[in-house]
Amino acid sequence: MTAIPLGVPRRLVEFTIDGEEARVPEGSTVLDACRAAGKDIPTLCHGDTLTPKNACRVCMVEVEGSRTLVPACSRKAEPGMTVRTDTERARHSRKLVLELLASSVDLSTTPQVAAWLKEYEAKPDRFGPEAARLNEEPRIDNDLYVRDYDKCILCYKCVDACGDQWQNTFAISVAGRGFDARIAVEHDAPLTDSACVYCGNCIEVCPTGALSFKSEFDMRAAGTWDESQQTQTTTVCAYCGVGCNLTLHVQDNEIVKVTSPHDNPVTHGNLCIKGRFGYQHVQNRG
Repeated sequence: MTAIPLGVPRRLVEFTIDGEEARVPEGSTVLDACRAAGKDIPTLCHGDTLTPKNACRVCMVEVEGSRTLVPACSRKAEPGMTVRTDTERARHSRKLVLELLASSVDLSTTPQVAAWLKEYEAKPDRFGPEAARLNEEPRIDNDLYVRDYDKCILCYKCVDACGDQWQNTFAISVAGRGFDARIAVEHDAPLTDSACVYCGNCIEVCPTGALSFKSEFDMRAAGTWDESQQTQTTTVCAYCGVGCNLTLHVQDNEIVKVTSPHDNPVTHGNLCIKGRFGYQHVQNRG
């Protein structure tokens, strides 16, 4: 018999979103309610296994009575509140944020961003070719994953996943100020000289591909990476008895990367180095 955790019952909060009635459990965010209602609110820094950081500011919505736009990812739903997600003000804010990000960061491997740029008619090129960019070469200092800070939007998700929210390794943090701010290990050293334990949980939460499997990085460089040709199979890690779930991404009969389901009660998307990277022994290489 399987025990189903029911949790403490929560009362429902009633309010309106774009003129439609919404009812969500107490403690839910405006973003939770919007997604339950089928509304597409763009997000980049939001992570379903992390505490919202309010860093990217593309999920801004209008709340009646609020002087400023509010981030849907962290604003809790309140009884009687009136939310508008598609006003001219909200759309203009998202458009500008997307333009600023795309003019300074390589968003080519960020899921959905091309569609958002088109939807909001964002024109990053209007800032001209002199717009400041990092222009930094990818850091390849180990055989497991690559750090490409040209794609980093400083959403802090990797810092939180490595820190007190999951891994508690604290190998990475934000270094520098202003435009020079970037994600780095202590003293900006090579990853191999840091406290990193190569769990890859930072890769799991990275929204832009700034952190990626070296296998994926190499295949993209060779022009062979094709997600449309990949299958995903979820299985159980065989290394120990914890029971972590692994989702194997397979292309051309080869495992190209490993993720973990975020809704799994054992892993919540997190793995150790063996679960994330130790799959070579099952490859049929003849």
